[in-house]
Amino acid sequence: MVFAIFLSSCSAFKSLNLTGRKQAAPVITPVLKSKFIEEITVTAPASVDKTEVKADPQITIASTAGSNIIETPAQKEEANEIAQLMASRNVSNVEAASATQLKYSILLNTEVESLPNKTLLDNVDEWYGVRYRRGGNTKSGVDCSGFTVAVYSAVYGMTLPRVAREQYRISRKISTTELQEGDLVFFNTTGGVSHVGVYLGNNRFIHATVSRGVMVNSLFENYYLKRYIGAGRIDNKQVLASN
Repeated sequence: MVFAIFLSSCSAFKSLNLTGRKQAAPVITPVLKSKFIEEITVTAPASVDKTEVKADPQITIASTAGSNIIETPAQKEEANEIAQLMASRNVSNVEAASATQLKYSILLNTEVESLPNKTLLDNVDEWYGVRYRRGGNTKSGVDCSGFTVAVYSAVYGMTLPRVAREQYRISRKISTTELQEGDLVFFNTTGGVSHVGVYLGNNRFIHATVSRGVMVNSLFENYYLKRYIGAGRIDNKQVLASN
């Protein structure tokens, strides 16, 4: 009886095998489901060796020359997105693309070859994820028209009016079917022309949102489709030489 009580109180002997035969416990490998990541940060691929971190089996350390990089489940999912992208598209073109181009090929759901000018991509990406601040025009906080002013200044060397309705007034109105990279798209979110973004291609545009800061959305998302006013083009703009 004492022997039975001892066994029931000791978790270390839960799987006691009285037959003398040891059975290996099945190894369960966790499966991570891939999902689309809105805030994507793509890093250049590298050939590395990975060892598990004992404190958390879902986090690995990638050992590179003289440094350790923590890889989280989100980063694993991101790497899976890139792997799928490379598998479904021209591998040679994907390999030649920059990290920013890979990131926006996913955000715009388009091939690398169809991406906007690299100067435009690099400049809008500097603002990606910057939080919204009404009246802001810096990377500590920016509003929608402050963002378009900054992009046009850096990419085209042009000075836009500070508010969305004035940007709409001076732009040449074009059909949605005529949209090209760098065109402006306008919305009625609080009455009249009250929101603006920069068109990037494949019906996607980048803008400063109140809830999530600077990000990419589709013109055909229900919220924006209902509030879409139209598109405008600033003529004679030329992309400045990239640094």
